[in-house]
Amino acid sequence: MREEENISFEYVVETEDLAKYYQMGPVTVKALDGVDLRIKRGEYISIMGPSGSGKTTLFNMVGGIDRPTRGRVYIDGVDIAKLDAYELAWLRCRKIGYIFQTFNLIPVLTAIENVMLPMIFAGVEREERFRRAREILEMVGLGDRLNHKPAELSGGQQQRVAIARALANNPVIILADEPTGNLDLHTGLEIITLLREMNKEKGVTVIAATHDLKMIDVSDRIIYLRDGRIDRYETRAEVYVRVSE
Repeated sequence: MREEENISFEYVVETEDLAKYYQMGPVTVKALDGVDLRIKRGEYISIMGPSGSGKTTLFNMVGGIDRPTRGRVYIDGVDIAKLDAYELAWLRCRKIGYIFQTFNLIPVLTAIENVMLPMIFAGVEREERFRRAREILEMVGLGDRLNHKPAELSGGQQQRVAIARALANNPVIILADEPTGNLDLHTGLEIITLLREMNKEKGVTVIAATHDLKMIDVSDRIIYLRDGRIDRYETRAEVYVRVSE
């Protein structure tokens, strides 16, 4: 086990020999099987791989939603296995923003109320919640849709609200699980571009699990998973060279 003073804060996410096994009767399913990963602060990472390769499980581990069978996860230098339930909830609330394929907006709340919700859990005062939520929604191009409920918004607009909500508590990491999966080609490209803009402007680290090849155009690195293991890494430039050859 490594000592605290040896932790490199250059990396916002680190995993060491990360494994997650499920027992299905007599069969052991290795959803993750020894993943060593380092992601630098401010990187835009796309995680690709076929269905069942371990993308969602890796997200659950990094997001502190599930506990590993073996190995370690460090977020901003903190070994999250050492956190109690309150500390882990605090870290998830303030350090990590989540974007889901199905948006996961609360239908009875307006756009601004959906964005304000994580700030309530973080203890932000009401006036500041409203100011910050309005500012972020304007930033993602929804300044004229503050009081619209999800049913009154298009799919792309709902995903923009979800991105604004993910940014509400100024996280260091955004975990985006198939963020363009339910969107048409044009709208998906708009969302990818918006995520890259947020990555550049706010310096937030974006980790996206995706099948969408358009993600390669904005990614600093692409990590390919297969059978619960990292198959290979590629930079965007390396992908372009390989394709051209």
